[in-house]
Amino acid sequence: MAQKNLHTAKQQKLDEFYTQIGDIERECSRYREQFRGKVIFLNCDDPVESNFWRYFALNFTRLGLKKLIATHFDREKSTYKLELTGDMNEDGTVNDDDIVKTQLKQNGDFRSDECIEILKEADIVVTNPPFSLFREYVAQLMKYDKKFIIIGPKNAITYKEIFKLIKENKLWLGYGFKAGNAYFATPHAKEFAAGVYDEKTGLVKFRNAGWFTNLDTTKRHEELTLFKQYNTGEYPKYDNFDAIEVSKVANIPVDYDDPMGVPITFLDNYNPEQFEILGNLGSYAPDGYSLASAIYIKNKKIFKRILIRRRQQS
Repeated sequence: MAQKNLHTAKQQKLDEFYTQIGDIERECSRYREQFRGKVIFLNCDDPVESNFWRYFALNFTRLGLKKLIATHFDREKSTYKLELTGDMNEDGTVNDDDIVKTQLKQNGDFRSDECIEILKEADIVVTNPPFSLFREYVAQLMKYDKKFIIIGPKNAITYKEIFKLIKENKLWLGYGFKAGNAYFATPHAKEFAAGVYDEKTGLVKFRNAGWFTNLDTTKRHEELTLFKQYNTGEYPKYDNFDAIEVSKVANIPVDYDDPMGVPITFLDNYNPEQFEILGNLGSYAPDGYSLASAIYIKNKKIFKRILIRRRQQS
């Protein structure tokens, strides 16, 4: 059986990955106050099966939501949307009896005119969008200036469209999956190799999936503790770019103020008040702080790096 991961799944458009409710609760509970009084839209979910719908419907009152909307998608025919606005039948609780189902004229694709009109009404979008359409999906959220919490492939960080948003502090990583492991149900599970697909649980496990958001997080304001001091022996310069190599986030020097290349895992600890993202190395090159070609140290190729600089402390 061929080895597959999230990247190959994206390439082959195996987009049916269903998030576990525990993972949804673990991430979304951290934004509780930001959900209050808001219209939440789940535009890439089957509301009958979706754990996103289940989480927000069960916690509608606790989260203080104004409205919950989900659209169903069907490739071949028109479909429907579900809405929840509170205790409509006045039986003292918000439950399935309060759900309003409305027929759509189109198929529920997030790009359809109907779904875009619903998107305009929404305050926050929460979902696991198709991996193969991640760029297009994020572009739509930005076009309509929406807040969001979404799941995507971690390698999307290196996409030029996504990296630009990260650099401009318009998008960042959320709190993340427990121990970095994301578990999904999928009808394609048996196409994945042992170690990715677990026969006991029926789930696939990816370490290269993450939460992306533009809602504020507490971790975004936590200062990374630095304890290493710069020395030329431990921090060599790249052969083809004027910056030093920092091979581990934990080794960022406390006393170096010029550009340095760090692993993309740095974004899990990125505090924009402590560091400035300048560009990237080994990917696309939109400006003088980036290098599209591979980077080298003593003729040895180095993996893609994010170029950062420590902000001067006042």
